[in-house]
This record gives sequence, C-alpha cells and structure tokens, in this order.
Amino acid sequence: MASVRPAAIAGMFYARDARVLALDVDGLMAAARVTTAPLPKAIIAPHAGYIYSGPVAASIYALIALARARIKRVVLHGPTHRVTVHGMALPGVNAFATPLGHVAIDGDNVKTLMAVPFVGVNAEAHRLEHSLGVQLPLLQTILGGFMLTPLALERARSQQVAEVIDRLLGGDKKLIVVSSDLSHYLPYAEAQTTDRATAQAIVDLHSGIDHQQACGATPVAGLNVVARQRGLGAKLIDLRDSGDTAGDKARVAGYGSFAYYAQQPAAADGSRTH
Repeated sequence: MASVRPAAIAGMFYARDARVLALDVDGLMAAARVTTAPLPKAIIAPHAGYIYSGPVAASIYALIALARARIKRVVLHGPTHRVTVHGMALPGVNAFATPLGHVAIDGDNVKTLMAVPFVGVNAEAHRLEHSLGVQLPLLQTILGGFMLTPLALERARSQQVAEVIDRLLGGDKKLIVVSSDLSHYLPYAEAQTTDRATAQAIVDLHSGIDHQQACGATPVAGLNVVARQRGLGAKLIDLRDSGDTAGDKARVAGYGSFAYYAQQPAAADGSRTH
C-alpha cells in the first residue's frame, strides 16, 4: 500500500506554500462569524478554490473550531470529478499530504469498510480529486491532529452512502463531512433562486436532490436518509455563490454550508442566507 497521497491540488485550489496557506486559512476563519451553537454531528461544506468558496466553508468550520479538542476522527465523503467510480472508493494509502502536513488515514474505519461489498480501493479516484482535498487544510487548522476516512464516490446510490454513514456515525469524537457545491454556471439571479430551493430541500431532509442542484447530490441525499432515520435536524449556516465572493455575476457557482444536529437548534445564531 502506498504511504502518502501527495497534495496534488496545492497551487490550484489553495496556496502551495505552507506559510501562505496557513495565513489564508487563518484569515478565512477570522472573518467567519463564531456562534454558540452546539457541535454538529455532520456538516456539508463547499469545495471550490478558497478565493471562491472559502468564506462559506469557513462559516461551518467555525462551529467545529469551538469544540476542536473533542473531534478525533473525520469521515469525509466527496464526489469524483475526473474518474468514474462504481460504488465508493478508499485511497489505499496511509496518509494524505497538504502543505500543512500529513493527515493519517483511519485504519480501523478502513478495515470496517473493506467488508462492505460496494466499498473498494481506487487510488486513481483520489489522486487529483479536489472535493476531498480542499477540506483538509481547513480541518487541519481547526482540529490539529485527527484521523481521516476519505471516500470518493460517483455511481453509488444514496442508500449505500447512508449505510456507510450509519456505520460510522456516533460518539462525540467523530464528525461526518459531506463535500458539495450547489448549482453551476447559472446567471446570478437564477442561481440564487435555484440554490435557495436546494438549500430548503436539504434542510427539509429531502433525498431526491439531483446533480444539477448539487454536484455532491448522492452523499447529500445519503446524509439526509440517515438524518431522517436518526432524528437529526439540519440547519442552513451560509448560502452564497461566486458572484458574492470573488467572481462575476454572469455565470456563477453556488455554495452552501449546513450543520446537522441531534436536536434542531432553536436559535439562528450567525446564519446568513443570501
């Protein structure tokens, strides 16, 4: 088994230089509104370049940073953008690298998942995949040390994702992260309408979200299946698009961040919907 998956997206989605990257992430986190909400059991975070989706991602990771000492294991689901995957793929390595250091793969979770028929090893699916890699410097900054279970997927069913999440969800030391952007390349006004509807569907725990609404529709739907089964509530934390952050408004990409709680929080501290 190969030892480390290199930081292939460094210099594209985030800075290659460790010092610059650390400053960038610290700046994103400093600008995020910190709330007093409870620690989520699971989150959805976007995965574009930091200049575009970083502020929206930081808004959800700010919630996690408040309880950084508690989380020791992260299960990360992301869609593939370059390689076809039938089912769900583990990377077959011992660690993922970023400019901020190495993140150890959770061997216990890997052993558990390798017994699942639709989970296998596909190193190529992970080699250049940004949906997973973009989350890592943010997680490294807010958590420090943790073990990672990274799953890349494409031609999987939402019920399969739900089965994996249900196996691994539980305990205060674990966090489920689903990586997904929302709409792509719509005019600004149309994207806002579309993304508001998608955000409402996510908060309502719908499992019929499609890939025109969210590139990570399958893991989002799987998370919603588990949320309904386990009585979790979902809350919208931030909803913006590239026209709000660093792009023009002719063709935008949508970004949302969502938190899943054992009980739906009554307050809307720090939530922003645009």
